[in-house]
Amino acid sequence: VIGAHSDDPEIGCGATLIRLLREVPDIVVRFDVLCGRDMRGDEAVASANKLFDGREGCEIVTHDFHDAHLPADWSNVKLAVSATWPFEPDLVLTHRPDDAHQDHRLLGEIVGQTFRDHLIYHFEIAKYDGDLGQPNVFAPATKEDVEAKCRLLDTFVSQRDKHWFDDETFKGLMRLRGLECASPTGYAEAFHCRKALL
Repeated sequence: VIGAHSDDPEIGCGATLIRLLREVPDIVVRFDVLCGRDMRGDEAVASANKLFDGREGCEIVTHDFHDAHLPADWSNVKLAVSATWPFEPDLVLTHRPDDAHQDHRLLGEIVGQTFRDHLIYHFEIAKYDGDLGQPNVFAPATKEDVEAKCRLLDTFVSQRDKHWFDDETFKGLMRLRGLECASPTGYAEAFHCRKALL
């Protein structure tokens, strides 16, 4: 899971990760958070520790890039993303390469360049720019998983003053995506998959 900012993985795929951690006993997960300076990095680690709950083989790596300026440090971002991974991932979760946020967009592009033979699901993050689009992969989530995702997001106290950072936003988008895929639970997270090899 590769996120530009400390809360991006939880916003984009938190319920899906909660479900995978519950349903796949031997799952190995790595979070890479590029803009993990100071308090934001501490929040990312605290949230990941809650999510992983001491599970063997799960880790978080934070980097010290400056928020909202990733494109200015393109070369170093690419080096960080393409650094040696401790395992060969079956699935990579990250931002969309057409995301309106410059940091998200850059990561979506770099991940596609780096993980050329991997299944990549690009998650979505609601924002002022209104760039959600039409996803083509859906992961149903139980109400319990939705609530657990919101509890993870409570960790990010630095974001609470943002007008969009609240449970209603996260649940509302998941309810809409649940409607679109006729989720039996009523909720889902949605992803964009550019290419999948069957």
